[in-house]
Amino acid sequence: MRRLSILGLIGLAACTVGPDFVPPKPAAPATYLSPGETAEGRTVSSVPVAAWWRLFRSDRLDALIRQAVADNPSIAAAEARLLAGQEDVVAASGALYPQASVSAGIGRNKINLASFGFQGQNPVLNFYSLGPSVSYALDLFGGTRRRIEGQRAELEVDRQQLAAAHLVLAGQVATAAVTVAAARAQLAALDDVVANDQRNLALVRTALAAGTGTRVEVLSAASQLANDETLLPPVRQQLSLARHALAVFVGKAPGDWSPPDFDLAEFCVPASLLLAVPSTLVHHRPDILAAEAALHVANADIGVATAQLYPSITLTAAIAQGATKPNLFFSGASSGWNVGSGLFAPIFNGGTLRSKRRGAIDLFNAALDTYRQTIIQAFGQVADSLAALQHDSEEQSAEAAAHDAADTSLALARESYRAGQSSVLQVLDAQRQYQQARLGLVHSQSQVLIDTIAVLVATGSDDGSSP
Repeated sequence: MRRLSILGLIGLAACTVGPDFVPPKPAAPATYLSPGETAEGRTVSSVPVAAWWRLFRSDRLDALIRQAVADNPSIAAAEARLLAGQEDVVAASGALYPQASVSAGIGRNKINLASFGFQGQNPVLNFYSLGPSVSYALDLFGGTRRRIEGQRAELEVDRQQLAAAHLVLAGQVATAAVTVAAARAQLAALDDVVANDQRNLALVRTALAAGTGTRVEVLSAASQLANDETLLPPVRQQLSLARHALAVFVGKAPGDWSPPDFDLAEFCVPASLLLAVPSTLVHHRPDILAAEAALHVANADIGVATAQLYPSITLTAAIAQGATKPNLFFSGASSGWNVGSGLFAPIFNGGTLRSKRRGAIDLFNAALDTYRQTIIQAFGQVADSLAALQHDSEEQSAEAAAHDAADTSLALARESYRAGQSSVLQVLDAQRQYQQARLGLVHSQSQVLIDTIAVLVATGSDDGSSP
């Protein structure tokens, strides 16, 4: 009972040295944008958007993103790291409990009698041993508990990095899908332009044969056709790269899988976006939460380094059976036991332990600065994407008006040429303006979609992978 009382007093006296982690409370700005900037059609909420890509109302996009999350090797690797982190927490927690083991041995010894002052022939004996042992390290100053705390914080880092990987992958897939749609729309527009060029060339050749055209007009039409045909290969390359990227995102080699042929028309541009307010962003965006968890790890490391400055006590107990023959095991004469405790207290180590503690504090300060920088960069990304989206809307309106005007101008130019009231050069010029307007409209439509994706990813919207 006296021994139990001593152990109880030791347990009550145990403490956890080092600073307790307090999650930082960063000041969030009232708005994402700079003074004077606006984000029309964007409302804010304390609730993030779940499965944000569904806002575009494309079933094929939804299916592709879910396939990518399920099959992407990088996601699988992050999930495996998370499982390993869970096991690390369990392994570290085992140090809080007594460690029991059993050992057995067999040997053959020749005893030197002369070393004990005896005369005679040295005997040769077989020796057998068997017995359990228990040891328990008293966590008097919380070093073990701080290590466990640090492992749990590392697990949270892995969990948030996995969430960030889900979010980024979904954004990459959605962006590549829109790029495929935009490239296909540009190719369709360029095919129409080339077809018009070919008709114009045939038209002026007919006029030349009839004596109403000139060779200059033929050369101008042929030159326009050749120039427009040079626009096709770069767009085809863009389409190929986007398709290859989609294959990689879903964990496939480009030669083994073909992505869907997306069309711009199948993506619905949200009329308004429900965005997380700035104060919510710092508590929801995965990379910020990962940086906060890394700060927690650094804080726990200070506690571990501090605990190493204090004494440590280990309790041990063992029961042993030793005999020269196996049949003598478990007899009273073969039994032995021992109970003990050990104290280790650092006195002088050349300043190693205190230097380690100072280094742990420096790493905490570095982690704190990284956390602050992560927040600043997050708000910068949101501001950039919101401003881009606002400018995209303005550009799309202007491009739509330019497209309508160019379409009308081209129709009038062709009608005037057929009536003999204008030259083919006027038709070519009108067609060139229409080409630029149509391609500009396609670009503006796709850029609105791409920057909408960027806004949703930058605000850390829920990717829908959580249960």
